[in-house]
Amino acid sequence: MLEYAVEFIQGLPPLGVLAFVCFITLLENVFPPSPSDTILVFCGTLIGLGTVGFAPMIASATLGSVLGFLAMYWVGERYGVQIIESKRFRFLPVDGIQRAEDWFRRYGFWVIVANRFLSGTRAVISMVAGIAKMPLGTTTLLSAVSAAVWNAILLGAGAMLGKNWLKMDEYLQLYGKVLLIILVAILMCFGLYRLWRKHAAES
Repeated sequence: MLEYAVEFIQGLPPLGVLAFVCFITLLENVFPPSPSDTILVFCGTLIGLGTVGFAPMIASATLGSVLGFLAMYWVGERYGVQIIESKRFRFLPVDGIQRAEDWFRRYGFWVIVANRFLSGTRAVISMVAGIAKMPLGTTTLLSAVSAAVWNAILLGAGAMLGKNWLKMDEYLQLYGKVLLIILVAILMCFGLYRLWRKHAAES
């Protein structure tokens, strides 16, 4: 898919590149996983060649990211309760989801700021934000800031790497693996802490 996307982008005019970047970053939020991060790195090479400006590219990518975030936010706000209570999703722990909503209300703004940097969980985070009914204005602003910073890093890397832009794909894959290990470690530590507290309370 990545090769086809790169070949397709190379045949587009500047406005077409911007439209495609907006579309792929939107799509990544709604139907993950997609190679949008790697595609953005390639688009950074077009910035280096002068095909498209840096500012328009960031604006287009960020617009797509925010629109995708808001789409999943709406799904969570509108259908979140129905999804949780549906017989098809009986395996979902309702109490656990409600607890997650409480945590999101307490720390949600920080989660939203980190949203774009949490590869593979972006759609989930935006949907839970909708379920928790986070303030839409602040949520939109923070998601835009998060997306703009992340997109700027990827586009800047592509502009600097040039023909070696595929090296960034290796770094992104390593980043995803390290992030997954860290998240699993945090969850395990939290679970052990909960068990310790429960044991201490019973003794």
